[in-house]
Amino acid sequence: MKLVDAHCHFDFPVFDRRRPGAWEQARRAGVERLVIPGVRRADWDRVVRVAAECDQWWYCLGIHPWFVDEHDQDALDDLERRLRRSETGCVAVGECGLDRLHGDLDGQMPWFEAQVDLAKSLDMSLVIHSVRTHDEVAAVLRRRRPDVPVLVHGFSGSYEQGRALVDLGCFLGIGGVITHDRARKTRDAVSRLPVDSLVLETDAPDMSPAGVGKGRNEPANLRQILTALADLVGRPEASLAATLTGNTSRLYRWSAC
Repeated sequence: MKLVDAHCHFDFPVFDRRRPGAWEQARRAGVERLVIPGVRRADWDRVVRVAAECDQWWYCLGIHPWFVDEHDQDALDDLERRLRRSETGCVAVGECGLDRLHGDLDGQMPWFEAQVDLAKSLDMSLVIHSVRTHDEVAAVLRRRRPDVPVLVHGFSGSYEQGRALVDLGCFLGIGGVITHDRARKTRDAVSRLPVDSLVLETDAPDMSPAGVGKGRNEPANLRQILTALADLVGRPEASLAATLTGNTSRLYRWSAC
């Protein structure tokens, strides 16, 4: 069984000194690849350096909505330069997006739109952070029409919101939230959405699944998320894993995993 962690902050310092062991545990759980998203300029070099440590680790670069106030136009120009000269290890622009619970949407919007446009101009996949802003994200995608593969990571919206994003051609990142019984809305939405539009992710060390302490998530927990998703959609884990891995290949434009 082959799994891909489509969104994992494996560069974070919490993994320092134990990254090889965490990866070995992930491999034993069936994880073949992972993608490390960059969230701010200060971290981009670290993301690239960590991703280069293993040929099964990939990365993307972007400006996360939490950190827009740290950046200026020069940062956007630097982001474009880095993405243009990036090698095959870079698979997307992001993580960028909107977050209603952290900061000001009016301040975040120009940064999000600029990175959507950048993905379009570079013909690169796009990784989006969206917290209680699925409607706004969908509106931007309709307006800007990036015409590239898009991941809305950490999806936790309603069926109607998920359906609208899927109809726009987005992939939805499914993580630890679906392992929690209290997440009824998201579990119901995911059970009804087309499996061909879903990818697995941990968002480690965050977005912990049931039974895992806050901030202690690891890529090996992807198997627990697969088990929960298989139960929700009524599919055997092995065949579901194959579908999800194929979806991630389409998202990141890999020939195969």
